[in-house]
Amino acid sequence: MDGRIEQKIIKGDAYELIKEVKDKSIDLIITDPPYDIEGLHGSGIIKVRKKSFHKELISKNLDKGLNSAILADFCRVMKKINIYIWCNKEQILQYLNYFVKGKNCNYEIIIWAKEDPIPFCGTHYLIDKEYCLYFWEQGAPVKIPYERGKTVFIGRKNILDKNDYGHPTIKPIDIIETLILNSSKEGDIILDSFVGFGTTALAAKHTKRSFIGFEIDDEYYKIASDRLRGINKRGELNLFDVEED
Repeated sequence: MDGRIEQKIIKGDAYELIKEVKDKSIDLIITDPPYDIEGLHGSGIIKVRKKSFHKELISKNLDKGLNSAILADFCRVMKKINIYIWCNKEQILQYLNYFVKGKNCNYEIIIWAKEDPIPFCGTHYLIDKEYCLYFWEQGAPVKIPYERGKTVFIGRKNILDKNDYGHPTIKPIDIIETLILNSSKEGDIILDSFVGFGTTALAAKHTKRSFIGFEIDDEYYKIASDRLRGINKRGELNLFDVEED
């Protein structure tokens, strides 16, 4: 990139593509890697809740968790450690150990609390929240005003975007835009190594940041690329997101 604001989604394996990213070239990482759902199969949760949602997670390899080898590359490509990672409960300790114990980073836990969780409990609490861990080191471009400083976002499941794009774990774009505004400046470069349906790419576009992202799945890559052009999964045009000449 040469100073222009642009969004680039590259099709391929994040674990390989990130090795091509230059050292200390990225201002902020916001990423939503695969959750560690595989370890829950024996707990009874998956047996009870294994419907279309979990079938898609498994079919797209979104249940295997993150290969921690990529964390070293994350740190290598960032100018300063400045990263938001979405995760489930089973992954929190892994990331805290790496970034806080291993890299001496500051951290915050951000929660997306859902008012309409899947009605399953019994021997388990409701799965009514998702976690986003934020790690940063001294010198990262953090500027969080009071009106954007909350750590708990309360709302319903992201039904509109799920209906438009179909991704099983798509995050609300307003949350992602808030994170970008709090931890980067206009013109900065945002990286998302697991693009999915392109929410971070679109949020970067809305907030005048450049974006680099990787997506290995053919279907997700196409939909994320279309979404940047303002086209949803049904082929309908959203004029707000149409690319400018």
